[in-house]
Amino acid sequence: MRYSRINCWSDERGTEAVEFALVSPIFILLTIGIMYLCMALWAVGSLHYAVEDGARCAAVRSTTQCKDQATTISYTQSRYFGPSNSASFTMPSPPCGGFAVTGTANYVIDLGLTRVTVPISATACFPYIPPLVNN
Repeated sequence: MRYSRINCWSDERGTEAVEFALVSPIFILLTIGIMYLCMALWAVGSLHYAVEDGARCAAVRSTTQCKDQATTISYTQSRYFGPSNSASFTMPSPPCGGFAVTGTANYVIDLGLTRVTVPISATACFPYIPPLVNN
């Protein structure tokens, strides 16, 4: 069966496959990008949670659990649940008059051909709260 030129241009067979081939790479890249963004936000949130909880522990539980700088940093590392195990925490001299904890981590995004490293940092300062004394 022969098709004329007019008949060939009006034939719509296979248009769904062409539309799918045009739209699916964009959709897949968008989906993967959203997943990487969610993991990055989770890493940032986890780092902020760890340093805030570490600074609070140093201020509130300074006589029981977070007695010195080493135990406070150990406690802060135990509170970090991010994807990177290379998070480092320090206790600088606080400008707020209480206890400060600073944390840094690197979030690595693997793009297939290259890797992109995104540095993440967080600082929390909690004022000193003296323990209650029962009279």
